Amino acid sequence: MTESFGARLHAATAARGPLCVGVDPHPGLLQAWGLPVTVAGLERFARTAVEALAPVVAAVKPQSAFFEAFGSAGVAVLERVLADVSAAGALTVLDVKRGDIGSTMDAYAQAYLSDGSPLAADAITVSPYLGFGSLQPAVDLALATGRGLFVLARTSNPEGAAVQDAVAGGRTVAQQVVDAAAEANRDRHPLGSIGVVVGATHADTGLDLSAVHGPVLAPGLGAQGATPDGLRAVFGDALPWVLPASSRDVLGHGPSVTALRDAAARTVDAVRAVLG
Repeated sequence: MTESFGARLHAATAARGPLCVGVDPHPGLLQAWGLPVTVAGLERFARTAVEALAPVVAAVKPQSAFFEAFGSAGVAVLERVLADVSAAGALTVLDVKRGDIGSTMDAYAQAYLSDGSPLAADAITVSPYLGFGSLQPAVDLALATGRGLFVLARTSNPEGAAVQDAVAGGRTVAQQVVDAAAEANRDRHPLGSIGVVVGATHADTGLDLSAVHGPVLAPGLGAQGATPDGLRAVFGDALPWVLPASSRDVLGHGPSVTALRDAAARTVDAVRAVLG
């Protein structure tokens, strides 16, 4: 890839709108679509979602766990989904939340960020809670291959606060994650490739995001209670970098391709009205 992930994401959101739609083949959603909770149902669900969404939204975020639950056959479906999303012109954000140390972290990086890997995505989610420095193999490979990371900082689940809001050295753990990402994005234009995950469900994140200069993946739009109108209050001056994410609120309109696409378009319009 000749362009960085940050540059490609900047262009994609300008062209298609600032929205990332999750592909979460939860058993309940498969059943709601009238599909069996089998590999065949998984593939029908995922590829229908891709057909509807990948040609029109900026980014598609498959949740790896729901594919892994079906073993090797499910992972094979995930490989095809990643390829199909890319072929349709959307960026792939693989939600895997990997985080480890040393050679293990390097192996995860090779699996998801190296050229030629069947599981390679444009960006992946990673966990920094073995220390941000433990992610260095992923940071290095992402930047070398034109890919990106979204590092968990202030997540939308209530349990996260016990760790992420803890204070060390005068800053919360979440703020230290944001600051480390900002340092990795220094002098990267128009947008850095090391993003952070900050839940859109927080009334007040307690974070200073003003210097992050990288994408802020903001899950929680729709079913988890966050609204487009609420984004300004949550993110303030960081709004230009926010990439809202919605999954169930869009996927609930399936299995109709037209209904899925219309739901995504309505969400994009509502987000654009706030973010510009």
